[in-house]
Amino acid sequence: MPPRVLPSALFALLPAALLAQPGAPPPPLRLADALARAERLAVANRGARSAADAQRAAALTALRGVLPTARVDAGYLRTTDPIGVFGTTLRQRQVTPANFDPARLNFPGATPNYTGALSIEQPIVNVDAWAGRRSAQHATRASDANADWTRVGIHVDVIAAWYGATLANEKARTLESALRAARAHVQQAEAMARNGIVTPSDAMLAAVKAGEVEAALIEARGDATTARLALATVIGTPGDTNFALPDALPPRARIDALLDAPAIVARTETRADLRAAQAMRNAADADVQRTRATYLPRLNGFARYDWNSALRPFGGASNWTVGVMASWVPVAGLADWGETRAAAARRAGAQAMHDGAIARAQLEIARATTAVAVARARSDIAERAVAQATDAHRIIGRKYAGGLAAVSELLTAAATETQVRLGAAAARHALIIAAAEHARAIGNDPARLAPLDAVADVALRADTLSH
Repeated sequence: MPPRVLPSALFALLPAALLAQPGAPPPPLRLADALARAERLAVANRGARSAADAQRAAALTALRGVLPTARVDAGYLRTTDPIGVFGTTLRQRQVTPANFDPARLNFPGATPNYTGALSIEQPIVNVDAWAGRRSAQHATRASDANADWTRVGIHVDVIAAWYGATLANEKARTLESALRAARAHVQQAEAMARNGIVTPSDAMLAAVKAGEVEAALIEARGDATTARLALATVIGTPGDTNFALPDALPPRARIDALLDAPAIVARTETRADLRAAQAMRNAADADVQRTRATYLPRLNGFARYDWNSALRPFGGASNWTVGVMASWVPVAGLADWGETRAAAARRAGAQAMHDGAIARAQLEIARATTAVAVARARSDIAERAVAQATDAHRIIGRKYAGGLAAVSELLTAAATETQVRLGAAAARHALIIAAAEHARAIGNDPARLAPLDAVADVALRADTLSH
């Protein structure tokens, strides 16, 4: 490398080197990024796509009775059979008057023959094959719809896991604030005990409560680590937890803005699982038609080109044959009748599954709608409780500082505020999950909740255990 190129190469490598430093912050994982990863890597999505691909490939076999078939044959034989020898000699265009000698006809010598053939068969009228093709196409659509339904379900799982990990971060952050407040209460109680305003038992009781908060914080940090692992597993990268997540869930105002925005009207036919059920019913209908069509005549065309030679395959003179073959099997025992009855039973089962899917979808829509309303009401109550508990804690703190309240009241108020804040965060999380389930129930993609992503609005936390 020339000397003048070295500095530019080093500068080009510098950003990568900086990113590789152990102390470099991990990249943020936005909700949209997590959904995109799950599209490609989630185990359920990969399995559903593989099943759809397999069904699509299997549907190609139904073309066997529709598209032409070409075959190439080559062979060799050596025979002393009188008829075989004469026929082989005739096919090789080698017949002479001497071949009609009775002794030679009755006791011919061994005659070799190399054969070659090119044949094409074209189905012309095979009603059962066309019905089988339609059935396979409907089954492929059902498999694709099932893959879509799995993908939508994974979106719900990713949203739940992403916001679950974020909720775990918020819980840890809330307990960190509570621990700082508890330690401040301990210092305050110790100072007031030294001044004779309160008894030493106040300081000891405050220290006990601070220890309880610290233990809860340790547990919360462990839960946050587990939640990150769960998120990585859901999106299909269980070995990669090197990402940063928000410290807190989005505020209610952001959630309300998205919930109140115009959404897709609830229509059961837009759900992928119902499309799959409809396609399976259509496939069963076509399969019944296929079994009934086996009683109809079939018409197939064929063309063949043959070579026969005593020296090599595909040598010598050639001949061709073209024809049309009609066939009809009006009675084939009980086998076809049994297959028709089995297909009719499968159609009845597919119809039942379709009816059940519609009823289940309607129930899920009603249930999801109610769940959103309940979650919203609970979140409203929790938000009001946060404001009330904060004010109560502040008032009792002032009363304790003035010697007008017992330390037990102060510690109870602090604990109540902490629990209420944790409950409000859990209520917001439940509202987000209810909204995702509702979007799925009405045939919408839960990925529409991606704008709730609060990564850009709050500090990121990569590992709560480090705090």
